[in-house]
Amino acid sequence: MTPAAVAWIERFRRFLAEERRCSPHTVAAYGRDLQSLVAYCERTGLDSWTALDSGHLRSFAARLHGGGLAPRSIQRRLSAVRSFYEFLQREGHAARSSARAPDPTAAADGERREVETIRSNPGKDVRAPKAARRLPQTLDADQMARLLEIPAGEPFAARDRAIMELLYSSGLRLAEIVGLDLGALDLRDRMVDVLGKGSKGRRVPVGRVAIRALEQWLTERAALARPGEQALFVGRSGRRLGRRSVELRVAYWARRQGLAAHVYPHLFRHSFASHLLESGAELRGVQELLGHADIATTQIYTHLDFQHLARIYDATHPRARRAKTPAK
Repeated sequence: MTPAAVAWIERFRRFLAEERRCSPHTVAAYGRDLQSLVAYCERTGLDSWTALDSGHLRSFAARLHGGGLAPRSIQRRLSAVRSFYEFLQREGHAARSSARAPDPTAAADGERREVETIRSNPGKDVRAPKAARRLPQTLDADQMARLLEIPAGEPFAARDRAIMELLYSSGLRLAEIVGLDLGALDLRDRMVDVLGKGSKGRRVPVGRVAIRALEQWLTERAALARPGEQALFVGRSGRRLGRRSVELRVAYWARRQGLAAHVYPHLFRHSFASHLLESGAELRGVQELLGHADIATTQIYTHLDFQHLARIYDATHPRARRAKTPAK
């Protein structure tokens, strides 16, 4: 690929970070996906984005699949390509509409020519191999209660319990909980203001047990946080707690409480949604609580709910129980 072609990947990364407000993790993932496409283009002799067509992308996907990459990962790479070409088309249209670059950071002439002739998105009709449906893992109510029975006395036990109670009570993502500031929490109305994916805000309720855990943590936090620190959850340094620290503490308490399952922060969110639906919550309401843009994302939890109902049926209905084989 020419340097002008490759330069568009960095411009796309800046667009994702500054205009789309994507997380650093998402920006990095898109960058890696597109670099793998650049490597493919260089192996096949393609030197510009205008030279790539849907046939090339099908070959790209087939090579990834033949190399053992999972269908979901291939789907993500193709999604990155489609988003990238949407960006190139937009920039190409802007380049054709303007006789000069609008600002010093705009594309150079060589880069502008790279996208001026892009008229279609080659990834539009290319699909990855179909992935098997994989249902999210959850903890049942008894396992969750056991996990959250954190004994007092250990350093930061109050903080860890408050984090896990809030994860389960409100179905927050890991990035959302480490990003919380003190001002986001409304103890009186038992609500928390969350900044989700794409910088979309939502206001979600917090349960009474989680509120009590948060009140206890706030009492201890006052002596631990550095002056001026606004983060709700802080570490030993007195600064905002990081994602990896939360992951390690959740895994630590799962081991301490004797849970055999692999426990990680997003498992609380899965369990939150599943338990709500098992208790009769409406799917649309659960969608709003989780902050899903598309209800199809929430619908996967209905399959978990159906599994729960099937187990009850199999265990209790006379016609569902397996008959004992009569003795001969």
